[in-house]
Amino acid sequence: MQYFKHKNILITGATSGIGKELAIQLAKQQATLILVGRNNAQLLEVKKTCEQSGAKVLVYQADLIKMNEVELLVAKVTEAVNKIDVLINNAGISQRSQAEETSELVDRQIMELNFFSPVKLTKSLWPLLLASPQANIVNISSVTGTFGFPQRSAYAASKHALVGFFESWMLENKHPQINFTTVSPGRILTNISYNALKSDGSKHELLDEGQAKGIRADVCANRIIRAVAQGKQQVYIVKQERILLFLYRFFPSIFVYLVKKLDLK
Repeated sequence: MQYFKHKNILITGATSGIGKELAIQLAKQQATLILVGRNNAQLLEVKKTCEQSGAKVLVYQADLIKMNEVELLVAKVTEAVNKIDVLINNAGISQRSQAEETSELVDRQIMELNFFSPVKLTKSLWPLLLASPQANIVNISSVTGTFGFPQRSAYAASKHALVGFFESWMLENKHPQINFTTVSPGRILTNISYNALKSDGSKHELLDEGQAKGIRADVCANRIIRAVAQGKQQVYIVKQERILLFLYRFFPSIFVYLVKKLDLK
């Protein structure tokens, strides 16, 4: 695909998982990559890999849960480039805890990173997106942005909010050169369950059985890239979750019955 050639593409959460795979695959298309992540050593490793494909790569270490670091990131990016062609809001954190047991601090942490951070980043980068002749805003949501799921209360809430906010913005948008894409993956084989927060804010540090059987991150990234190039507004990247989506829409009582019987231990 030539769609991404010479485009400036900013990817958050680029140090691992879907973000890393997106960077590696887009590097092969001669894109200019602006990679953002918390771990500087991992960022530099991804940069090295991408540069081996001939891509120009800029890296910025930032903890996007902190709004002042989002502001600092935007200032640095604005100084480095005069436009953003593709913004991929990928950074996020999941959850593995019962709603009634989860501290409000954890709820707020998840909402800050998964919702408020991409909203602030996109608003702050809006002038650079408008400067592109054809810009794409890509939000990595989840199937839990469509339906709730046990032990994902704050995570599901953050993804519902993300989908609703950007769908509203898309409907308001008067700039035909800007396209919005919402990506809703199911289980993807990444380290997201390792880093998921428990009720007290500590990390889950386990690979979920379902996650282990999930779609490979490189396959997921490839589908995202194709969806963006095709101008799609919504894409689900799922396997067995497709059944839950169907039941949720057409047979909600069966959906509730089945999900309540799931063994998530």
